[in-house]
Amino acid sequence: MIDGKKILSIIPARGGSKGIKRKNIRDVGGKPLIAWTIDAAAKSRYIDRVVLSSDDEEIIEVARRYGCEVPFLRPSELSGDDTPGIAPVLHALDNLSGYDVVVLLQPTSPLRTSADIDGAIDFWAKQKAPACVSVSPSAKSPFWMYTLDTNAKLHPLIKKELILRRQDLPDTMVLNGAIYVADCGWLRTEKTFLTPETVGFVMPISRSLDIDEEIDLEICDALLSKRIEK
Repeated sequence: MIDGKKILSIIPARGGSKGIKRKNIRDVGGKPLIAWTIDAAAKSRYIDRVVLSSDDEEIIEVARRYGCEVPFLRPSELSGDDTPGIAPVLHALDNLSGYDVVVLLQPTSPLRTSADIDGAIDFWAKQKAPACVSVSPSAKSPFWMYTLDTNAKLHPLIKKELILRRQDLPDTMVLNGAIYVADCGWLRTEKTFLTPETVGFVMPISRSLDIDEEIDLEICDALLSKRIEK
């Protein structure tokens, strides 16, 4: 709870991952991938309840083993490859009443900590914004990015005068997918976390890796194992 507002955290984890098979329960740093997000959410000072939204019995079993509540089974029509990411969140809000704020935590961001979560919630409250999403400095500047046409000609993505020196490049941010915070009523109306009213909570690149490929799993495994050793 923050400022008298009750907070629900939702961890979405469907079973039909195509990029990395069964990625939500793959071992990373000595425990299932999803367990890192469950643990971080459970340690939050502000979150009142942590629930899983899943269609998969094996993921549900693992989540329960690590202390996550599973109050409902996600319908199959909300578990497809083309299901919008907001759909499971709105489904959860329809099934769980009495909350003012929702925090979406994707299990593919295992490096994110409880301090990051609380920092985002605190920042959202202080900004008095309807929504807040986590971002990190972009590793590659879009001012140095190009598209390639059918004749192999380069076209700048941002059509401005070319900036040659790195130190002259403007700061740019990228969504890191780790934390999404919003007022429940506002989210039901907007049906998205991202509008011109949304504010960005900056996280370091070192905790912003979003697992999408096998190499990401290997990197996270090494980083989390090192964190455990410390």
